[in-house]
Amino acid sequence: MKGNEFIDKETMFDQEQEVKQKQKKAKKSRVTARSITQIMNGDFLSREFFLNNLNYIFFIIFLLLLIVAKGYYGKQLIKDVNQQQDKLDELTADYVSNKARLEERTRRIELVEKLEKSGLKETVNPTKVIRIKTKQ
Repeated sequence: MKGNEFIDKETMFDQEQEVKQKQKKAKKSRVTARSITQIMNGDFLSREFFLNNLNYIFFIIFLLLLIVAKGYYGKQLIKDVNQQQDKLDELTADYVSNKARLEERTRRIELVEKLEKSGLKETVNPTKVIRIKTKQ
């Protein structure tokens, strides 16, 4: 007489949902167990698994190549920056030494000595400025 019993639609729906959830959990645990088993057995290297997941494998290889390229690019940038810094330091040192040499050669006493050979002499009297006042 069980077939003649009244079954509420809501309880029947709830029971169906519980059964579906249990099935999903069992399926997830089977998939997880199966993937772990494949890794332990080495089946993940088989042709079928490889072909089924070819897109993901190419994506992972692409990401690995990007990481390696980024490392080489960073090293090259550091090398270029160091070379440019060395050039800048060398040019700065050249500038400072040339400036010191110029200041030494253009001192007043040395100029007077060099110009005496050509007949020019240093004036003894200070220079005078002549200013003309204009009427407006």
